[in-house]
Amino acid sequence: MVVQSKNQALLAPYLELPQNGKVAAEYIWLDADGMPRAKTTTCDGPVRSLSDLKEWNFDGSSTGQAPGNNSDVLLRPVAYYPDPFRRGDNVLVLAECYNNDGTPNKANYRHNAVQIFEQCKDQHPWYGIEQEYSLIAEDDRPLGWPVGGFPGPQGPYYCGVGAGRVVGRDIVEAHYRACLYAGINHSGINAEVMPSQWEFQVGPCEAIEMGDHLTIARYLLLRIAEEWGVKVSFHPKAVPGDWNGAGCHTNFSTEAMRKEGGMKAIDAAIERMGQRHTEHIAVYGEGNELRLTGRHETGHIGQFSAGVANRGASIRIPRHVAAQGHGYLEDRRPASNIDPYRVTAIIAETVCL
Repeated sequence: MVVQSKNQALLAPYLELPQNGKVAAEYIWLDADGMPRAKTTTCDGPVRSLSDLKEWNFDGSSTGQAPGNNSDVLLRPVAYYPDPFRRGDNVLVLAECYNNDGTPNKANYRHNAVQIFEQCKDQHPWYGIEQEYSLIAEDDRPLGWPVGGFPGPQGPYYCGVGAGRVVGRDIVEAHYRACLYAGINHSGINAEVMPSQWEFQVGPCEAIEMGDHLTIARYLLLRIAEEWGVKVSFHPKAVPGDWNGAGCHTNFSTEAMRKEGGMKAIDAAIERMGQRHTEHIAVYGEGNELRLTGRHETGHIGQFSAGVANRGASIRIPRHVAAQGHGYLEDRRPASNIDPYRVTAIIAETVCL
């Protein structure tokens, strides 16, 4: 399939036209596979609160979220952000999906997460997620990889600089700026171990805001790469063989862990997480067994482990955290294709409840 990229020169004069008081609201939701979907409606502007945004709907039979004979799925706005594509007063609207009987749609894991976070709000759970992903060219090969062959072995690519070491930096930089414009708590970028693989970090965010910000950041990445005619893969093992997989390392802390003497709370959290290892793995991403092999900076999927500065463990305690005696832990098990609401919720449930 040929991927069409945007013709900026043709589009630009139309984007300069006035909107006569109207606002384009891009509604974004997660489908049955946990991937962003979106469609746009026009409303009176400016949008100053969620009450200015309507409840809408879509055809759930086309997204794996409803049968054809009862296909309407409701979209209920839960957050909105400045739109870096249309700009002006236009907005991106994050929405939850509900069935016609008022129950949460089967793909709506945010609803359950909100309930869990409400129960532990006094513990102030903070998250930071490191989203790894791979850029894929039109021929379905990693972007910049030689035709009919492979790049040199891993080593020079991680945090690399220069031609032959990194590829796709313009997409990454565009995404970085778009996230900041939209108010996403985007905290950094780096090239990853496999060539054409990158990472961006979101956080720290408290409770439900983590899933919200990561979902919008993913939408922005897919939307921007679309303009370059490049695909984004969140598969945890985009290339089989001796290449690093892609994860969503999840940094976590409670107020007790962040305070002086917090190592005791960190150790207790790790103990609890170890007891529910299998339950966590069940929601830590499809195909994660291809990544969690005990090689390529991962722990084995069937074993739980923890260690200071150990990137081959399930849970890594950063060295500076161990030295100062308080801070956070890093759960290295989640795959790059996680539903962030499921992961943040189960960590809070395990540690806080």
